Amino acid sequence: MTTSNTPNRVEILKDKFNNSVGLPFCDLLPEATIQEALNSLEIKYRRRLFDPFVTLWAFLSQVLDADKSCHNAVSRVIAWLSAEKVEIPSQDTGAYCQARQRLPEKLLQQLFSKVALGLQCKVTPEYLWCGRHVVIVDGSTVSMPDTAKNQQAYPQPSSQLPGCGFPIAKVGVFFSLATGAAIAVVIDVLNTHDIKLARRLYDFLNPRDVLLGDRAFCSYADIVFVKDRQADVIFRKHQARFQELRNGKIVGAHDKQTVWHKPQTCPQGLTKEEFSTLPPTLTIREIYYYIAISGFRTQQVSLITTLLDQTAYSTINLVKLYGFRWDVELDLKHLKTTLGMDILRSKSPAMVRKEIYAYLLAYNLLRTLMWKAGTTYGVQPLRLSLQGTRQHLDNFIPQLLATSGNKCRRIYRTLLAMIVHKEVPERPGRSEPRVRKRRPKAYPVMQQPRCFLRQQMVKA
Repeated sequence: MTTSNTPNRVEILKDKFNNSVGLPFCDLLPEATIQEALNSLEIKYRRRLFDPFVTLWAFLSQVLDADKSCHNAVSRVIAWLSAEKVEIPSQDTGAYCQARQRLPEKLLQQLFSKVALGLQCKVTPEYLWCGRHVVIVDGSTVSMPDTAKNQQAYPQPSSQLPGCGFPIAKVGVFFSLATGAAIAVVIDVLNTHDIKLARRLYDFLNPRDVLLGDRAFCSYADIVFVKDRQADVIFRKHQARFQELRNGKIVGAHDKQTVWHKPQTCPQGLTKEEFSTLPPTLTIREIYYYIAISGFRTQQVSLITTLLDQTAYSTINLVKLYGFRWDVELDLKHLKTTLGMDILRSKSPAMVRKEIYAYLLAYNLLRTLMWKAGTTYGVQPLRLSLQGTRQHLDNFIPQLLATSGNKCRRIYRTLLAMIVHKEVPERPGRSEPRVRKRRPKAYPVMQQPRCFLRQQMVKA
């Protein structure tokens, strides 16, 4: 490549990215924000085709595409430059892969957080729960290629023989109930308990936030940690905590206030210093109700919350809110199944973490589109289809790339109108059996390393 053409090609690609993939981010992730993050991290880069801006947008388009190979990402960049009077870059993926490796992990993490907080600030009071932001927490796993570096950083399950499994990382995520966007994420090894991941996420809570989670997060210490950040919790009561319903002060039907006492011994996962700072008692509110829906395994649910004001937070509102906890399972399904984050492609731990941040950034891009479409046309953004939004964006990108100015904005408004028509119907109380109809291939499960199996084939 020639040095004289490189800046021109970079500007062409920046313009095309801003008019297509970056258009929904125009107010949340403009070029100035990316440059500000680069300056804050004191990142200096040479004038080349795959500078941080082009590499970031190419990375985003790569994780959004069905074919997530680096070869396809480079081919897309070449196609975008083919109509311009500039030198066409090589189709070799080396330059792009090296550029992705040069992208600092902190840069992707910082940009992901900025976009999430920017979308959070767009939430108006009518989308809040009782005037409060609700954050949902949960954990999940992702697998990655079976390389020595990945195995060392994120070992495979101990029940699998070496060479028969894949490295697996555990991720803990905060999601916004109002927007469905991912707010924060932490990454660790497989055998890390969800509650340890959650404790690393509490710093992302803001005053007056309400943290919603299942029984795995319901512990004395964690309720205190959240309250110390001037936030509140709604957890399902842990199955190991037995307490008679007649104890406590009755404040309503199936609703009472009770006092929990500090554990006598320091629980696992807490230091002695952290345990010593816990207060001796904690006043909480417990709500219990019954489920009589055919097909549901759970018959009785007990909720624990620090929202003690029954007037401001009625029993029925709290029960309804806990019903939305299932949304976090759908958000994780969108990330892992719809976008394909379930199986990562990176061969080093650092690139694995970058890939996760890129997926979360792309996921928030789609949530931004859904929020913009829903608020523009008066439709609940969470009722819109994320898969449909992704499909429409993929189909509209070629048209957005080929235009600019007012025509581009008109096509963008058409895109928002199309997204609104892909609304997911409400199906309360839906119950489906956990079975698979499509049969997998009749091949045995790999129980021995591949090299050993090859030797058996040769001997046979």
